[in-house]
Amino acid sequence: MEARPSQRLVMQAARDMEGPGLLVVEAPMGEGKTKAALMAAEILAARFGADGVFVGMPTQATSDPMFGQVRAWLQALGRGDDLASQVALLHGKRMFNKEWRGLVEGRERVGGEFGFAGVDEFGCEGDVYGMGEQGRGVGEGSGAGGPAEWFLGAKRGLLCPFVVGTVDQLLLAATRSRHVMLRMAGLAGKVVVLDEVHAADVYMSQFLVEGLRWLGQAGVPVVLLSATLPPGQRRELVEAYVAGAGSREELRLEALPEPGGYPSVTSAWSAVEGPCVRVDSCEGWRPDLSVALAVCSEPVPGLRASRAQERQAQQEADVAVVDLLRAQLEGGGCALVVRNTVARAQSLYSALAGVFGVGEVMLLHGRLAAGARAERTERCLGLLGVSGPGVGEGRPHRLVVVATQLAEQSFDVDVDLLVSDVAPVDLLLQRIGRLHRHGDRVRPPGLVVPQVFLTGLGGGLVEGADAGSVCGGGPAFIRGSEVIYGRHLLLRTAAVVADALRPGPGCGSGSGVWQVPGGVPGLVAAVYGDEELVPAGWRDDAGAARVDREERQRERAQSAVPFLLTRRGDKEGVTLAGLHRVAVAASGGAEGGLDGVVRDGEMGEEVVLVVREGEGEVVRTLSGRALSVNGDVADELIDDVLAGTVRLPGGPASSAAAALGPLPGWVGHPRLRYARALVLDGLGWGELGEHRVHYDDVLGLTVELARRWPVR
Repeated sequence: MEARPSQRLVMQAARDMEGPGLLVVEAPMGEGKTKAALMAAEILAARFGADGVFVGMPTQATSDPMFGQVRAWLQALGRGDDLASQVALLHGKRMFNKEWRGLVEGRERVGGEFGFAGVDEFGCEGDVYGMGEQGRGVGEGSGAGGPAEWFLGAKRGLLCPFVVGTVDQLLLAATRSRHVMLRMAGLAGKVVVLDEVHAADVYMSQFLVEGLRWLGQAGVPVVLLSATLPPGQRRELVEAYVAGAGSREELRLEALPEPGGYPSVTSAWSAVEGPCVRVDSCEGWRPDLSVALAVCSEPVPGLRASRAQERQAQQEADVAVVDLLRAQLEGGGCALVVRNTVARAQSLYSALAGVFGVGEVMLLHGRLAAGARAERTERCLGLLGVSGPGVGEGRPHRLVVVATQLAEQSFDVDVDLLVSDVAPVDLLLQRIGRLHRHGDRVRPPGLVVPQVFLTGLGGGLVEGADAGSVCGGGPAFIRGSEVIYGRHLLLRTAAVVADALRPGPGCGSGSGVWQVPGGVPGLVAAVYGDEELVPAGWRDDAGAARVDREERQRERAQSAVPFLLTRRGDKEGVTLAGLHRVAVAASGGAEGGLDGVVRDGEMGEEVVLVVREGEGEVVRTLSGRALSVNGDVADELIDDVLAGTVRLPGGPASSAAAALGPLPGWVGHPRLRYARALVLDGLGWGELGEHRVHYDDVLGLTVELARRWPVR
């Protein structure tokens, strides 16, 4: 297949760099950025002597398909399975990746041997990143995997020649943590590729910037990928790398060119005369889509609303979306509905299933048990993936996927219609990237024009842009959206939506259309810029929201400082020597506790759900397989037990879960000894402090205060 113009641009930029440096690749969703990055990695490795590649993804779910892509790429290099057998998948749920399990368990032959057979996969449990202390030492395994077995031992995951995992691998290399020198050693000598870098929030960005500084100093080539990168974030990343390459405490690039088009590539490296930066752009491989915008407003209860009022508002919102989809999908079609909270996704799924039937509706969110989530994700990608069946070729006649932000990043599906809660414009555009992703696919009648319906906000968006809302401010957003994203970016995003919808000279296009991807850079730059954007009626509201955001951003950035590898004044050092004096201990009993260090917010605890129907009864897995009264697990049931792993929402319930421990039969087990068992009764109910939880095979996990649940 011939390379696309943007891919040729990336490869040429890699050839033109005069030294190891940074490539920032900005291109539309579905443009082929990943393939371009891997081709650039080949060039950079050959030119600057790298002997491996690390590919960092934003989440565990996005790491899994990338693992297969990297193995396929290495097989295509012409050396058979030799290189493909040296790829490690590093994240805590990798046992649910079928390709990885096939390698580990010896089902897939690699290079004449059973790849990774005998690897102590069990020894990595308790360490989310596969680098903890509980692993087999050298020589303890069957040896069938050869060197790969050694690489996947204790603390050595990143030393494997080719690694696919979460971006946390790199972020942890920028922390004051034990064994940081091994993480740095694992990254040195590789080409580092990071996808979806826009997804790093202000807290994670502190570690990303610190990591890029050290990679620049070590001369490690880096390729960053994004479809919606704000200009300020691009500048920060480039300046961090070239500052490290020049061993500078701080460096400000006064003349950093802005891309002249989209897709674009910004390349930066250090030369004798100082930093060198070059920016190139080209046309995309396919024409813009004219994406029609529409607002499906809903009642938004105020902060003082009662639970009954909130439930009523949610029911009305669900009915509105059900009616919308019933009309839009009358002749068939596949729709994606993205909700900003799990509770909204669960509520809407129940309403849709009652109308369309469970066979035509799918629910996907982060509070499903790990096994169920993996199966649903694989099924969804199989049905709606860009390489999946077309209309009349096995693609569903009608399907509605209700998802949370899981569908936002590296979720490679093609849908005919999108319904999305309002989110910051870059994330909203990422969701729009799933719409009509496959250009030559035949669409059902009525869905030929790509269209997105925006939900999660009150009515009167266009009118309010002129006069303000009844309270003299901007539009109302659902509470969950404001908690997650903050009001500032939501208001500025609503302003660019209102501008597109509002007719009249000097007010907006009035066309109700966004040009995607051509308009992506301008929309992102506008929302994340400093220029006045919101209408006059919103400005007092927007000003207060801006002040609140700036204060929160400063606090979040400052909260990362105690964990950063270097302090101010240490950044011009040329080695890691002496930095261990300020090491930060991991939270919890294993290295996996560091996930709370590099990811901000109140992360919920992970628990393993099991079922006990009465006192003295045997414990069962979620799927119903019997263990024992103490939870003793036969080898063939391990994966079935761990398939019940689910992350609780942050808050008091999660804090109560921190006091849980393993079942008695798990204490000495290498994969279960750190697990927190949450025991449910035969109807799926359990207790966590003042909260009661319920797990449903369809809806997933729900958590409420005990007094709000019906007495049984």
